[in-house]
Amino acid sequence: MESMKTSYKLFLQKLLILSMIALFFFVLMTGCIKDKQSSLIPLPAKIEYAAGRFHHEPDLRICYAAAELEKPAVLIREILKEHGVASTVIRYNESFTTDKKDIKLRLQNKAEIHPEGYILQITRDGIDLKASSPAGIFYGIQTIKQLVIQSPLNTISIPSQTITDFPRFAWRGMHLDVSRHFMPKEFIKQYIDYLAFLKMNVFHWHLVDDQGWRIEIKQYPLLTDKGAFRKETLVGHYSDSPQKYDGTRYGGFYTQEDIREIVFYAQERFITIVPEIEIPGHSQAAIAAYPELGCTDDTVEVRTIWGISPYIYNAEESTFMFLQNVLDEVIDLFPSKYIHIGGDEALKDQWESSENVQNKMKTLGIANEQKLQKYFIGRIEEYLLNKGRNIIGWDEILEGGLAPTAAVMSWRGTKGGIEAAKHGHYVVMTPTDYCYFDYYQSKDTDEPLAIGGYLPVKKVYSYEPVPIELSEDEAQYILGVQGNVWTEYIKTPEKVEYMIFPRIFAMSEIQWTLPENKNYKDFVKRVRSFEAYLQSKEINYATHIFRE
Repeated sequence: MESMKTSYKLFLQKLLILSMIALFFFVLMTGCIKDKQSSLIPLPAKIEYAAGRFHHEPDLRICYAAAELEKPAVLIREILKEHGVASTVIRYNESFTTDKKDIKLRLQNKAEIHPEGYILQITRDGIDLKASSPAGIFYGIQTIKQLVIQSPLNTISIPSQTITDFPRFAWRGMHLDVSRHFMPKEFIKQYIDYLAFLKMNVFHWHLVDDQGWRIEIKQYPLLTDKGAFRKETLVGHYSDSPQKYDGTRYGGFYTQEDIREIVFYAQERFITIVPEIEIPGHSQAAIAAYPELGCTDDTVEVRTIWGISPYIYNAEESTFMFLQNVLDEVIDLFPSKYIHIGGDEALKDQWESSENVQNKMKTLGIANEQKLQKYFIGRIEEYLLNKGRNIIGWDEILEGGLAPTAAVMSWRGTKGGIEAAKHGHYVVMTPTDYCYFDYYQSKDTDEPLAIGGYLPVKKVYSYEPVPIELSEDEAQYILGVQGNVWTEYIKTPEKVEYMIFPRIFAMSEIQWTLPENKNYKDFVKRVRSFEAYLQSKEINYATHIFRE
């Protein structure tokens, strides 16, 4: 009996020692996995890490099955080539097997994966990317790209992991104003690349305003001959006294060939371009080109100063015909579901003082200028609906009552968005306090000139786009969220980069990442891992976050 007890005691001791060894290796392995975690932005919905890494072999192959995945496969090859790694693209059928460490692209049953989602599995033996759509494959490739650029140059070494990912919002946008300062075509493409890298899918292109008309309309050549150029530009800040001007003619525009090229470029990156044609205010450049569109007999020039212009379209049938003809050409260029019609900051003074406008209102039975704006927006909405398009406008289009199928971009806080959603209208949230990237991003005295306000990265990241005032049913009308870049004080592409980076990283995470997964300290660590990439691309980013 004693010998049995002794044997049992020795057995327990051995078992304890083995358990301790196993625990030691488990802790060690867990620590190794944790140490080797990747930094991704926006943070995916779910990441499961495993032991080991994927290391590429000299004869790395990118394999695809469906014909529509050929371009994505070539895109991966180009990403790897830029990183110094050679690869070949091959097509295979479902019975294809290999013992090589390939990168495989596959389309799966649509019911299994979110329409814009993907599943990315990385093991020692290869990389497998599957999605239910080419868009999901594209977003998975952006994740692969982010993982590749974190490897040393000329090699690929990625921690083993399974990423199950999908976006939170359908509208993940960035805006760019090219009216105040014109941006070259090549930079517009570069801007689109920035959006694609962060899985954004909407580029809101603000093409016309008081300070310049930037889109060629063949039926109305004076819009660009005259409306695209101003005689000079304000120097310094709008609030400076006295105000000064540079005395230099300024302008530019995109030909329709330019726009078709850019639209195609965006489509290849699963980005929809939503053009903005301002109605009825912010129309001074158009009225400078065609004075009969206005409400006064003034000699009007393209506006040289910032702020809100008093010039507004009149309500004559000829003006509606002009706008319809313009929109016909816009529709032909842009296949987007939505056409942005502005509707913001439309001062009504000239409507109030115009005898012609007042007579028109009486004829139409319109009681006041707010109702006239509703009539204006309604006419345009009806026209675009007949063309198979929907309107979206700034939250001022709520004034006088919202057009039946209009979507709202809520910029003056969240009140407009809440009101629209409660009435069953789709909403894109873009309040100034969180989403205006023309605001200062630090309180440093040497910050470059900006319009005003203070919006650091941390505040952008803190934004929650779904207002608590909405019920679960009403919250479904929040299409998404967007960052805006107004260029009164942003003259160059380099300054645009400075104002959006790294705030655009925070915006992408608001748009894509589930709120329960967000953590600002972790986010800052992940942003820091992209600093070398930003430097390699010579992107002029702000560095304040790296000093936190």
